[in-house]
Amino acid sequence: MAALITTVALAFVGYLATYLNSLRLAQRQARLTRVNLQLSDFYGPLFALMEANSRVYDTFSAKYVRPDGRDPFRHDIPPTEGELAEWRTWATAVFIPNIQAMRDVVVTKADLLIEKEMPPVLLELCAHTSGYEITAAGWAQGNYGEHLSLIPFPGRELREYTRDRFMFLKGEQARLLGSRTKRSRRQR
Repeated sequence: MAALITTVALAFVGYLATYLNSLRLAQRQARLTRVNLQLSDFYGPLFALMEANSRVYDTFSAKYVRPDGRDPFRHDIPPTEGELAEWRTWATAVFIPNIQAMRDVVVTKADLLIEKEMPPVLLELCAHTSGYEITAAGWAQGNYGEHLSLIPFPGRELREYTRDRFMFLKGEQARLLGSRTKRSRRQR
């Protein structure tokens, strides 16, 4: 009788261990699926668009740099009509479509946020984009009195936010996939 109880107890412990291991693997797979979605549908596109926008802006600033090293919009002397015309071209061809794409990611994929609440920097991005849409609508009507969004672009904060979240999720993805860090490989 004791052998039967031992056998049943061992079978139960084996079943319980298998069940708990399966549960842990399913939870890990669900977490990996979410991280992959966060990277592919939210933080990856946001990061890529932000980096592209920053690099194109740096190119614009370098091309239209003033003798003292500042661009026309960060200068005491207002931009010339030629500089403003070039700005409108760059803004309508690149900058506004990029920030609209960023806003669309935020608005349509907010369920993939890491945070529980919408970060203020993303709300600022959305407001900035709307402000530029008003400015561009004026340009379309021949009104060139405004050349910037009425709401400032949260450039530095947004760049830090997208980079930090993207890198965090890439690390989480690597951990969930079982990748070892360089440090743990060196310790072997």
